[in-house]
Amino acid sequence: MKNKRDFLSILWVFVTLNYLYCDLIGLMDSSLLKQYLTGKVEGMEINSTFLFYAGILMEIPIAMVLFSKILAKNINCWTNIFAGSIKTSVMVTTLFIGKVSEYYMFFALIEITTTLFIIVYAFKWLQQK
Repeated sequence: MKNKRDFLSILWVFVTLNYLYCDLIGLMDSSLLKQYLTGKVEGMEINSTFLFYAGILMEIPIAMVLFSKILAKNINCWTNIFAGSIKTSVMVTTLFIGKVSEYYMFFALIEITTTLFIIVYAFKWLQQK
């Protein structure tokens, strides 16, 4: 793709849709749904503070759709590297919390691969003159 900004933005749209669809499928998982209704999922309390931080984590890829298109090259690259690193780290960490279902592993691998690709792509763009 000729326009690196557009490509990065599209990658963030792609990974965001994967995050959202995985969460939607999780709501259809009866064992998780029962836990959501109690306010505790896999031992984690789902309260307003948890949801606030979850919202912040989800705002990162959503904001990157826009930021990838409008930020100057160097800031753009570093922002993509930083955001990709955060999202990759969080997704890897979630694989070690609670029981990991097949559908979650499927989406996690797509999400981790995509954010790692974003990091590498942004780093290579940064090195170009």
